[in-house]
Amino acid sequence: MILLGSTGSIGVNVLNIARVFNLNIDTLVAGNNYKLLNKQIEEFKPKRVIVKDKFTAEKVNFGNIKYSEKEILNAIEESKSDTIINALVGSAGIRPTLKTKELNKKLALANKESLVMAGKFIDMKDIVPIDSEHFGLWYLNSGRKIDSMTITASGGALRDYPLEKIESATLSDVLKHPNWSMGNKITIDSATMVNKIFELLEAKWLFGVEKIDAIIETKSIIHSMINFVDGSTTAHIAESDMRLPIAFALLGEVDKQITSFVDWEEIASLEFRKIDKNRYPIWEIKDKLLNKPELGVVINSANEIANKRFREGKISFIEISKFILGIFNEYENMKINSIDDIFMIDKEITQKYGDKNA
Repeated sequence: MILLGSTGSIGVNVLNIARVFNLNIDTLVAGNNYKLLNKQIEEFKPKRVIVKDKFTAEKVNFGNIKYSEKEILNAIEESKSDTIINALVGSAGIRPTLKTKELNKKLALANKESLVMAGKFIDMKDIVPIDSEHFGLWYLNSGRKIDSMTITASGGALRDYPLEKIESATLSDVLKHPNWSMGNKITIDSATMVNKIFELLEAKWLFGVEKIDAIIETKSIIHSMINFVDGSTTAHIAESDMRLPIAFALLGEVDKQITSFVDWEEIASLEFRKIDKNRYPIWEIKDKLLNKPELGVVINSANEIANKRFREGKISFIEISKFILGIFNEYENMKINSIDDIFMIDKEITQKYGDKNA
């Protein structure tokens, strides 16, 4: 396989599965974490290694080390490997996704931005999602006629905050996720519910469903549900362990226990909550986005700027959603006709509203 993003949390779990099932690694692609990458090279002995920049390349223990996006695309094209795991972060993952699809190779996709920003121009055939919610929908999709799909949300760090106190929430407050530990950006995206907006867009592209929504499930045991036309509902229930979707993405079928079973006596009860627009203002545009999902690029670009500003202490928590909604209103009627339009809009928003204008 070719593993894009080997030193991130998804990449590390991919290599955990590769170790258990003795899978070969053709290419490792990483960012700046050369210390971990050197350990991965020593253990898995890949044929190719590619990093983000020349500075990092000089610190990697590999004979023919390469760097740049161009080299990633070359590796995808030149390698005999038919499986690409795209766990890159951000818009850097889009062109590798497009190249993989162009070559008709299997894509195990953990790069959210590929579908959020460019789903309109990506063939969904042979894409296996590496994400708890979308893996759950894939797992449940039995071929019976579907009425609608539902994914679940944790609610983020501020789900139990009094509404009147959210305005004064600090970065420290927002990073205290109730269920698990994640990176700062994704934890903030969970608190604003932007992350769930993105996941709805991903599901829209992946499964082609007209009716899809989200609901808060506070214990994060149920990941997704499918409602069938006969009135029945099935739910995907599992411990939150990324090794499970990764194993299916790599192996196709799994006949070995990957994660522990849910202990129902310990769980005892489940709680569901509606996603309240007063607590999560971004939810105001959920339906508009699902009706015109190609505008995901606008939300992603705006969120990159607002999330970063909040982390740097330049805006308050509630201003994240206000900023995104303002830019969405500006671009709501934009026509997006090509992949070049996607990159143009992303660049325009970044240049117009990015750090130099902060």
